[in-house]
Amino acid sequence: MMERTKLRKLVAWKDQKQRMPLLLDGARQVGKTYLLEKLFGERYFKKVVKLDFLENPELCSIFVGSKSPDHILNQIQITLGIDIDPGNDMVFFDEIGECQNALDSLKFFQEQRPEMYVCASGSNLGLLTSFPVGKVDELHLHPMSFEEFVIAHNNSHLTEAFQTGTRNDIVHSKLWSLLLDYYFVGGMPKAVSTWISGDKSRINALSNDVRQVQQALINGYIRDFGKYAPRKSTAMHIERVYRNIPTQLMKEIDGSVNRYQFSKVIPKKNGYRDLQGPIEYLMKTRLGSKNYIIEDQPRSPLKIQIKENRFKLFLHDIGLLHCLADISYQEIKLQNFDFKGYMAENFVHNEALSLGLEQTYSWHSQHMAELEFLFKRYDGEIVPVEVKSGKRTQAKSLKAYIERFNPKLAYKFTANIGGFRDGSLQTLPLYYAAYYIDHLINPVDG
Repeated sequence: MMERTKLRKLVAWKDQKQRMPLLLDGARQVGKTYLLEKLFGERYFKKVVKLDFLENPELCSIFVGSKSPDHILNQIQITLGIDIDPGNDMVFFDEIGECQNALDSLKFFQEQRPEMYVCASGSNLGLLTSFPVGKVDELHLHPMSFEEFVIAHNNSHLTEAFQTGTRNDIVHSKLWSLLLDYYFVGGMPKAVSTWISGDKSRINALSNDVRQVQQALINGYIRDFGKYAPRKSTAMHIERVYRNIPTQLMKEIDGSVNRYQFSKVIPKKNGYRDLQGPIEYLMKTRLGSKNYIIEDQPRSPLKIQIKENRFKLFLHDIGLLHCLADISYQEIKLQNFDFKGYMAENFVHNEALSLGLEQTYSWHSQHMAELEFLFKRYDGEIVPVEVKSGKRTQAKSLKAYIERFNPKLAYKFTANIGGFRDGSLQTLPLYYAAYYIDHLINPVDG
């Protein structure tokens, strides 16, 4: 059983006296069904009444006509030949994006049966033209975070050390080794399961098995481009943009990922407007996400300072990123390849998204100083973050930022054990990125 930290939010939703239907969104194959049905449903409910609209599209006929929840529940009972106990059972609409009428019915469950436990999942909900805004509790599930990857290894002592931010030589050695494994495996549950259950004494064979899983996932996404894109030419453009993400991230300037370059991605397409559609598709399906570049003095809220055409584009899973880039497990473990900075940046970006952020921000100056991340602390303070993939910790851009803007706090994530502080600057190990970002954005009482 691979635990997911989102389970805590699902339990909190269940504990409310009245609730809106819960809608879990996320890219395909990130574990939405497993989380809702197995980890949540089977642990906390008498039974799970599941309707899978992708596997059984004929179930959509239940929602034709009346949208009354009582009518729908009666039709479900007749169709499936089961009884539904609203006080103890969870009704689960899986891949609800395949049945627009079922999605529309969530509004009526919220209005007429708020005491019921109604959950739904969907993979391409961002592409839909009709959505019950304000009538559902939305949660977004990302690939497994590094914390979840650590938990999956079933070492409770190491997990506790990680979750408490422990720093010593033994913990550092273990977590750094696991982080390099995570860079290769990523957080797609099937890839993680293959890795965890595999024979580590046959590491070449095991890494090949993981890579085959990753390639199958990529092929599935590309098939979806053809299924959900409005035209074949659009699907081809989406695939080009998707496959080009590693190339974009490797265009480093002084170790930091450069902003997105629109030329030479699609033949005869050279500007933001030409690529805006394919990029937005990847964002709506949660296969890609943006890091917006701030070029002036950062201030809260950061989003008022962005320019739509100045950003970095990251991939939703770091394991798939290395699969697309054809970088092997051995190269990652030995750190024996160029452009390692993009790997660390994509990792920190994804860790931030797993905490609930929709996008991240970075800072560039006119004098070529580039800072990988800016995070807004819960009190409005802007915290600059520099990311270093190795043990060389010179941070010229961060130093320039501190001298210019005098922030109260600054972070530098590196391959070292870290833990020391120099004025406002705190140096920390990369694998604790989510731990410290979480403390920035989420205040803790007391």
